[in-house]
Amino acid sequence: MATTAKMKMKIRKGDQVVVLTGREKGKTGEVLRVDRERNRVLVQGVNMVKRHQRPTQTSPGGINEFEAMLHASNVALVDPDTSKPTRVGYKTLDDGRKVRFARRSGEVID
Repeated sequence: MATTAKMKMKIRKGDQVVVLTGREKGKTGEVLRVDRERNRVLVQGVNMVKRHQRPTQTSPGGINEFEAMLHASNVALVDPDTSKPTRVGYKTLDDGRKVRFARRSGEVID
């Protein structure tokens, strides 16, 4: 299932998102990284995993906890107006700029 074509993602780095499914359902956080090739996002404070790491010259090792990637279909953008999950649409403004907007409220996101 490994495709080489990059997916068009409507979620960007810095967006506030809410998790829709899974054990982290309902949690919100900021998108730290977007992987368009694998269609995944890294959300701050969500999907925490533990890794046992061997000590190296730079790190002492031990059990480190950090965020793991989530599939982009499992998160939704938080509407800036209502603070609820929303889908994202695109529209062109009068000055010619193409911007994203929240479909729930019609509010321009960026």
